[in-house]
Amino acid sequence: MTSPSTHPAPATHEGRAPFTYDGATYETYYKVFGDLRAPHAAPPVLVAHGGPGMTHDYLLPHADLAAAGAHPRAVVFYDQIGNGRSSRRPDAPKAFWTVDLFLDELESLLAHLGVADGFDMVGHSWGGMMASELVVRRHPKGLRRLVIADSPASVALWGQSFMQLLGEFPEEVQATVKAGEEKDLKAYREAVFKVYAVYGLRIQPFPQEFLTTLEYRYGDDADRTVPNAGILSGWTVIDRLKDVDVPTLVINGAFDIAQDWVVEAYHKNIPGAKWVKFENSSHLPCWEEREEYMKTIASFLEA
Repeated sequence: MTSPSTHPAPATHEGRAPFTYDGATYETYYKVFGDLRAPHAAPPVLVAHGGPGMTHDYLLPHADLAAAGAHPRAVVFYDQIGNGRSSRRPDAPKAFWTVDLFLDELESLLAHLGVADGFDMVGHSWGGMMASELVVRRHPKGLRRLVIADSPASVALWGQSFMQLLGEFPEEVQATVKAGEEKDLKAYREAVFKVYAVYGLRIQPFPQEFLTTLEYRYGDDADRTVPNAGILSGWTVIDRLKDVDVPTLVINGAFDIAQDWVVEAYHKNIPGAKWVKFENSSHLPCWEEREEYMKTIASFLEA
């Protein structure tokens, strides 16, 4: 499988939104494709990246959604606090990093962009987990439709799936991953990339946008504060999914780390949720089956 040659049009606007939390003000980097104020446009889509500790870059194919439907729409990406181009807090204690912190940041960004009263959302991996928390905790009045893409319904299920799939790799790869990045970052990175090439993104060579995110996460100078903060320790949303009160589409790939049994609670427990599985994709069908993926989401958002 080779990298698609199509790329989204250049971003129409980017900036940094102020975000005040616990008495201090930070900056959230964002990038917009399309016109947030265009007349007769469909509601904008906010795309939330994975991690915790990744960046928006690897999800940039979603900019295709700006022109994928019957009406143009703006697509908004951002780097969550602590990551990428947004404010960093390497000195912050682990207690600083909570799900509510990221929900507050998300709501602050929506308000800054003036779209809180009407928007759709695509959350990938941790972004989908965060989106489900946004709905069950805060029930945002402006959220119209939700796409939960390649996301586990509990961190325990994700761990079980990852370890099961890791068992298919050579002993050396397994041992290096299990030893963790603290022991030998370079060796860990090389081992994890081998797993990603099968169950993360099956396009080779990896697209540059994906590599950019990986550099922010695993590079020699990467800020690993957020991924090491333990934000998702013991996390599950399964018993609260009945409280999701917006139309929801669940997505995963046939070769996804988020296997069927990892995502099925979203489909089973969210009232009326739809589920689409991409048979030729792993964790990033937005790259691997890009055209069909965008058509699927655009159709759902316009239903």
